[in-house]
Amino acid sequence: MSSSVEKTDSVVEIETKVPDDNVISGSTLNKSTRAILEKRLKRKLDLRLGILVIIQILNYIDRSNVSSARLQGFEQDLHLDGTQYSTVLSILSVGYIIMQVPSNMFLNWIGRPSIYIPCCMMIWGVISALTGTTTNYLGALLCRFFIGFVEAAYFPGALLLISRWYKRDEIGLRTSILLCGSLMSNGWGTLIASGVLARMQGVLGYAAWRWLFYVEGSITVFVALCAIYILPDFPHNTRWLTPDERELAILRLQEDLAEESADDVGSLSMTPLKGLYMALVDWKMWWFTLAAISQLVTQSFFLFFPTLSATMGFNTTVTLLLCTPPWVVAALLVFAVARHSDVKQRRFVYIATSECFGILGFIIAICTMNTVARYISLFLMAQTYIGLGCFYAWMSNSIPRPPAKRAVSLAFINGFSQLGNVAGSYVFPVAWGPSYRNSFCICTATAVTHILLCFIMHRHLVSENKRFEQEEQEAAKTGGKTYSFRYIV
Repeated sequence: MSSSVEKTDSVVEIETKVPDDNVISGSTLNKSTRAILEKRLKRKLDLRLGILVIIQILNYIDRSNVSSARLQGFEQDLHLDGTQYSTVLSILSVGYIIMQVPSNMFLNWIGRPSIYIPCCMMIWGVISALTGTTTNYLGALLCRFFIGFVEAAYFPGALLLISRWYKRDEIGLRTSILLCGSLMSNGWGTLIASGVLARMQGVLGYAAWRWLFYVEGSITVFVALCAIYILPDFPHNTRWLTPDERELAILRLQEDLAEESADDVGSLSMTPLKGLYMALVDWKMWWFTLAAISQLVTQSFFLFFPTLSATMGFNTTVTLLLCTPPWVVAALLVFAVARHSDVKQRRFVYIATSECFGILGFIIAICTMNTVARYISLFLMAQTYIGLGCFYAWMSNSIPRPPAKRAVSLAFINGFSQLGNVAGSYVFPVAWGPSYRNSFCICTATAVTHILLCFIMHRHLVSENKRFEQEEQEAAKTGGKTYSFRYIV
């Protein structure tokens, strides 16, 4: 295949000779062989990358288990007062912010996520278990900081790994399945916590909340050891691929992004610093960061979900059990909406709709303390996570190339968006309870802000697609065949 490639700041165009109908361009595979091989490749990837969902569950459990421990004496035993508990929550995000960009730059450079991610996971599992040994505010603060410092490697690394294997119209579903892990963690985490806190008080002389950290940290370490043998690396260096599978994996991304080579042009020829520079001068990355910050402030209620559930007046065990159903419903809807979003090739409308459900939940919580209405509001608030899956996919779709730039952009957005979690840790002070009306007003305002920011980005990408179409039409008049990149809006 002969080709000439012209790259501009906004679009990549490839002019090619028309290939034979039965041969895949740039490949020795014919169409029938490719269809069978592609199905097998995606099935193999889906099975192996499925462990990311389990890691995501444990990632969020180790991050949020302090909320459950609070119900069983965590604050009292460590003598926390004033805003110290909120600071223990927020300090995790500080470590998270510091390490996300360097971590993803390093991961893209070494190209071995199958080793890097599980090793980081083992470290944060150990630190999480050690949280159960703390006896004062400083000890808890240090453990939480270093958990965030090491956990920073995981989520942006997982997004990068997915984007290096799947096409743009496949990313939304996989990203949302990954997000289901965080939703299920809120359900499974409270179920585990209800069992541990109810049955292990005083076992071997330790408080039940300490056992909560020991148990959940140990599970994390065990899963990390298994992940080393399951996770893939990148298409060009994954050992368990056959030569045909490796060729097809690279070709799929080449075709999807209309680039010379998904790996050669990307991570193998571009330095991490060049990727950093390209990301920093792209305003879209900064805009998505602002939108993500507003979204995380909106979703700050999840940090206090057991506390909000407790306002309905039930005991600790029932309170934790009532936390599970809203997240189970949200997880099921995330999967269905993500699938529909990929099919329709749309993102913004799903993001805005889910935010509107969340706003309705906040308004109900502001207006009443009725037990049934309050519980319904928790279900509606959890629906904001439906749009979050589409939002993460939209980020990857909107900054698709080169891989070095995408690695930095995903880490930067996810990292600095944690400023929303820092601020969100102080949105639900005890003094505003049990109604937390002021807190829900803040969440409503940031949800509206998130919708407006996403709407502006949506209109920009629509206008860019129109410009690309005009450029393609003009190029077609010269007689050459042109393939143009299009943003998913």
